[in-house]
Amino acid sequence: MQKGAIRVQTENIFPIIKKFLYSDHEIFIRELVSNAVDATQKLKTLASVGEFKGDIGNIDIEVKLDKEKKTITIADHGIGMTAEEVDKYINQVAFSGAEEFLKKYKGQESGTNIIGHFGLGFYSSFMVSSKVEIFTKSWKDAPAVRWECDGSPEYELEETTKEERGTEIVMHINEESEEFLDESRIRAILTKFCKFLPVPVKFEGVQINNTSPAWTKKPSELTTEDYQNFYKELYPFAEAPLFWIHLNVDYPFNLTGILYFPKITKSYEIQKDKINLYSNQVYVTDEVKDIVPEFLMLLHGVIDSPDIPLNVSRSYLQGDPNVKKINAHITKKVADKLDEMFRNDRKGFEEKWDSIGLFVKYGMMTDDKFMDKANKFLLLENVEGGTFYTQEEYRTAAAALQTNKEGKLVVLYATNPVQQDSYVQAAKNKGYIVVKMETLVDAAFINNIESKWENVQFTRVDADIADHLIDKDENGTTVLSEEQEGALKDIFTAQITQPNIKVELKGLSGESQPVIVTRPEFMRRMKDMASMGGGGMNWYASMPDEINMTVNANHPVYLNILEEKDNELQQKQIRNLADLALLSQNLLTGADLTAFVNRSVELLTNGKK
Repeated sequence: MQKGAIRVQTENIFPIIKKFLYSDHEIFIRELVSNAVDATQKLKTLASVGEFKGDIGNIDIEVKLDKEKKTITIADHGIGMTAEEVDKYINQVAFSGAEEFLKKYKGQESGTNIIGHFGLGFYSSFMVSSKVEIFTKSWKDAPAVRWECDGSPEYELEETTKEERGTEIVMHINEESEEFLDESRIRAILTKFCKFLPVPVKFEGVQINNTSPAWTKKPSELTTEDYQNFYKELYPFAEAPLFWIHLNVDYPFNLTGILYFPKITKSYEIQKDKINLYSNQVYVTDEVKDIVPEFLMLLHGVIDSPDIPLNVSRSYLQGDPNVKKINAHITKKVADKLDEMFRNDRKGFEEKWDSIGLFVKYGMMTDDKFMDKANKFLLLENVEGGTFYTQEEYRTAAAALQTNKEGKLVVLYATNPVQQDSYVQAAKNKGYIVVKMETLVDAAFINNIESKWENVQFTRVDADIADHLIDKDENGTTVLSEEQEGALKDIFTAQITQPNIKVELKGLSGESQPVIVTRPEFMRRMKDMASMGGGGMNWYASMPDEINMTVNANHPVYLNILEEKDNELQQKQIRNLADLALLSQNLLTGADLTAFVNRSVELLTNGKK
């Protein structure tokens, strides 16, 4: 029997590995099963180059739980180790066997599919074990050996008997970690980390992994049904996806994966951590914000790349040029796919726009390269629904009537078509085209895109009276005499005393509403942004609404009111007209709303009470 002290390459690294290397203790299963996969892949490589000439036979990896003995065993039928290799790879912490093997067999197809790069994964077993044993028999003609360590730097290494080639790691679970002696807990961990490993992994005799997931195959090998079935495998309870993008790159970096566009409704609760990162089919993390562009974090699916650098615990991405390249590639692939869909099947694209639009607008705000392509397929939907315009199509259709005195195209939009219906109808009556802007990102999108699109201004349909939505520097005349205009203005001024409401008489068409309340576009936007937590703008949110009250002096109702001899009744009628306009904008609340209701009943009952 050989005895000795484990030779670490960094002073005092053992207690650090044992306690602090991995933030999540359940990771030990992933590391040890990954090592078993490596050992199996190495055997395949040796066989492919003719160095191993025997029968590969059964290559299943087995995970076994013994509650009575309080052990978890992970066994493989890979290349195994000789006593010298155990001494080299186990006793010399951080000397990576995988790294050395990769260098020797670089260029061999299965030789590149080696997971471990740090030589530390095995020692994660000590986070949960009071003692760890290794039983291993090499593919070479050498005696089987047994290695044992209790978590101190002391170890034992001796010859033993073992019939089958491969390695068994036996972990004697310590008292603090007995949660891992639960069968359902082990199965859940295996499902999370090992679900798509390339070598069969069995627990309690049942295989838990799909060794050939869809993303490892070529797109030409897969049908629509294959993609949809894989989505169900990833998300069993999710609604079917809209469409998907298959990533398959081998130069200048390796990247495979499938990204799915989920259906998104207005009530949909946005979840970002739905893309899983794998490295050679080993689950790494669902924190992919550096790899996947921010606007695509709402997608679902899988990304697999051995070229993404990871720290020793494989849980966090490190800064690297490849990450930026992969991010840019994903953006390009998504833009190309959307452009292709728009060109080849515009009707189908329009039908999906409720869901796609969120991604497109988010992307245009955050990525200029994406915006350059998306300008061609961004759609603006008519407020009545069913009619869509690209930016250029809207410009062509609306320019004649909706170009202001500065030469800018005014895009009229509604954020709530039902609530803003009277304003929409007034705009339509003038021949204007009003589009919907009612998604989660539209407020920010409008502010952002105005600075990027040339000679375009967005104006909400209730930002001004219809006659003034497009500022053409035109003034209408009224049918009232100068004296009547003065009297009407005096009554309104006496009734509307709030300092934030500005009253103005205009000569509009007789069919327009008698009083129209609008909120100026700029101030309303500032308040909207402040209410959503816009940086440094919180004081805007507490400011009272800036309100323009336009009195349509050409409405016939005013001739009747001005002829009324009862001043009290006259004032009530004017106040009610003003309150109706405020109510249409949800600006009449509390005691003012109660007073309006009571006053309306009085006017309907006898007119003078």
